Amino acid sequence: MNRKQPVLSADVSIAARAALERRGVTLMDIAEIVYEMQYTYNEGLTLERCVEAVDKVLRKREIQYALLVGIELDELAEKKQLSQPLQQIIETDEGLFGVDETIALGAVLTYGSIGVTTYGHLDKHKIGVIKKLDTKAGEGVHTFLDDLVGAIAAAASSRLAHRIRDEEEAALLIME
Repeated sequence: MNRKQPVLSADVSIAARAALERRGVTLMDIAEIVYEMQYTYNEGLTLERCVEAVDKVLRKREIQYALLVGIELDELAEKKQLSQPLQQIIETDEGLFGVDETIALGAVLTYGSIGVTTYGHLDKHKIGVIKKLDTKAGEGVHTFLDDLVGAIAAAASSRLAHRIRDEEEAALLIME
């Protein structure tokens, strides 16, 4: 591969989605978290609308890059291919590490303060598939993935909240 040629957006998107799938995370898994976070604020919210929001978030390069980096590090840790002490830090999901949260937070920042606060809530409470992925609770190394799934869910929740507000305002303008 020629280093001077950029990687095509479609290739990055396919690789990021394939990485999620390889790790056993579906769009529906993430959409269920979005639904849980948003249904009390949005009457008539459907899982389909949440899946659509997750899909849109997964089209953002910031999210795709974060997924590719984080999942790769988790997989290398599972294969014990990282140097020490990084291997042990990632393998045990060391509490003071914080790089996993930093990457996830960086990805969600493009979705504003709602995204950031929702991510904080998800990081603390480990809702849905995030709880299953939490390294200390399950099999495998998911030090980065649990935080990345939280970031995607938080971003999709934020995106959905903003879209619904836009629709409500548009409806009010039509009524005037």
